[in-house]
Amino acid sequence: MSYNINEKGYYGEFGGAYIPEMLYPNVEELRQNYLKVMAEPDFKSEFDKLLKDYVGRPSPLYFAKRLSEKYNTKIYLKREDLNHTGAHKINNTIGQILIAKRLGKHRIIAETGAGQHGVATATVCALMGLECIVYMGEIDIERQAPNVARMKMLGATVIPALSGSRTLKDATNEAIRDWINNPVDTHYIIGSVVGPHPYPDMVARFQAIVSEEIQWQLQEHEGTKKPDYVVACVGGGSNAAGAYYHFLEDTDVNLIAVEAAGLGVDSGESAATSVLGKEGIIHGSKTLLMQTTDGQITEPYSISAGLDYPGVGPMHAHLYKSGRAEFISITDDQAMKAGLELCKLEGIIPAIESSHALAIFEQKTFNPNDIVVLSLSGRGDKDLDTYINYFNL
Repeated sequence: MSYNINEKGYYGEFGGAYIPEMLYPNVEELRQNYLKVMAEPDFKSEFDKLLKDYVGRPSPLYFAKRLSEKYNTKIYLKREDLNHTGAHKINNTIGQILIAKRLGKHRIIAETGAGQHGVATATVCALMGLECIVYMGEIDIERQAPNVARMKMLGATVIPALSGSRTLKDATNEAIRDWINNPVDTHYIIGSVVGPHPYPDMVARFQAIVSEEIQWQLQEHEGTKKPDYVVACVGGGSNAAGAYYHFLEDTDVNLIAVEAAGLGVDSGESAATSVLGKEGIIHGSKTLLMQTTDGQITEPYSISAGLDYPGVGPMHAHLYKSGRAEFISITDDQAMKAGLELCKLEGIIPAIESSHALAIFEQKTFNPNDIVVLSLSGRGDKDLDTYINYFNL
């Protein structure tokens, strides 16, 4: 069984491009060109140079000594939080802006939840001198105010999504509407491994730099390219896709995806798609998503704006259904405590999304010789208000 995408744009039975006719030319133009463009030597050298000189890659693979001692196993943190803009999102936006330029697009739109993808998109638009419009749920605009300010400082127009739950799903809906209305000059930079083919594959390929680096960095640290476990939080799932990418077909490497259980999987206030989701179509692809018995999408909930999505990308739906990855659900409370623990043990303030991944050490026992690589997908600056209110700091 393959865990990568097939030529029709499916991971197993998940994926595809379920799109309105109006969007077909845009998506088809991208599908026909993305692999060709990415294979061009001048594209590759420009992408690699920007990742090195602008983003600051490679990001370190850090042995978390005190955390490892506490949980009696070897824990390495892949420090995506040290990238320019503070998360893994920039890896993908740099790749996509270079593709957009080569396709002659001069207007960029994006959706954002936690604001990290919005900031990363606004950043590359400023870098390349392109117009930038970011759609963001009204509720997320309130809870991620520093990132909204950043986007505006970088020259982006931030448009609130006022429909539905006024969070990430609704921002995505608005961005898709915009794209339908502006098909010729606009490129939609999707921020995760979601959406119609080729987006899940394209975003995963740009994020694959993460697992590519893990291999040679682990060789330096431990004398092996293969960890025993790779752990990452999953909302849409781009940081997880990047961390897993070069290990997908290597079943010696265990993959763990950590979802947001919110107030509890059975509380009605959750975003644990693997447990609560059923097959359906959202934002142009067939995947697992939370829905009512008559197929209406259920509103997700998580304390972290970046995991607050009612579905997962099709790659992750396939990893779950095939049993290739183990999915674990972590509550708000467990995540917040794990985030604070990393601050106190390692002097690193993680994004609340990443804190969900860190919480698994309380849930699952690893062997002392296991090498566990955890993707620290973002830093906690954007979440300080949430931390302050939660712990009465």
